Amino acid sequence: MNIYQTEQLETLLMVRRHFEGLPGSEIAALHDKIADYLAFRTDAAIFLESYFAPVCTASCYRSQISACCSKDGIITFFGDVVVNMLTSRADEVDRLERAIRSPESERKCIYLSQKSGCLWRVKPIVCEMFLCREARQQVFENRPDAMEKWGALERIKKGFTWPDKPVLFEVLERDFLRAGLSSPLMYIHTSPGLIRIRKNRKSG
Repeated sequence: MNIYQTEQLETLLMVRRHFEGLPGSEIAALHDKIADYLAFRTDAAIFLESYFAPVCTASCYRSQISACCSKDGIITFFGDVVVNMLTSRADEVDRLERAIRSPESERKCIYLSQKSGCLWRVKPIVCEMFLCREARQQVFENRPDAMEKWGALERIKKGFTWPDKPVLFEVLERDFLRAGLSSPLMYIHTSPGLIRIRKNRKSG
């Protein structure tokens, strides 16, 4: 396995082991903590299915020319792993582990299955919110209402992921750090740019 796969696998297994040792009350509390985020993800999925599914399916999925799901190019936040773990069955997590260890394709994302598509139940937020230029032009050019709705979803996303104030993804990282666990995917606590944003928030 390369470094990307190793980081993904170690984080997946660490979160899984941690959850297996938590009492049911703490797992329930985590579900409550991510409830608003899951509601946002439902809204985003409905929007994408309504406006972009026909375009993206015809342009990229069927032709298999998409560069979206590139090899080792998918950024997964630690919060993505936690949310997906909380919402996935054990067999779905097993399937992710197998995909990391033995990807189907040498040229595409390790989580992409030819038969099932993306193997995440709640896929990484970077993937969910990525729209290529061509798709944006095709949909937004004649649908200003769609562009307005998309802008609103992007603002809501930042409220969960962008640490100019305390946000869910930061809290999820902090919970694990306080438990003595760390991961290279904890970008809000390890990325120099995001650390700077957090510091400016505290001093501002």
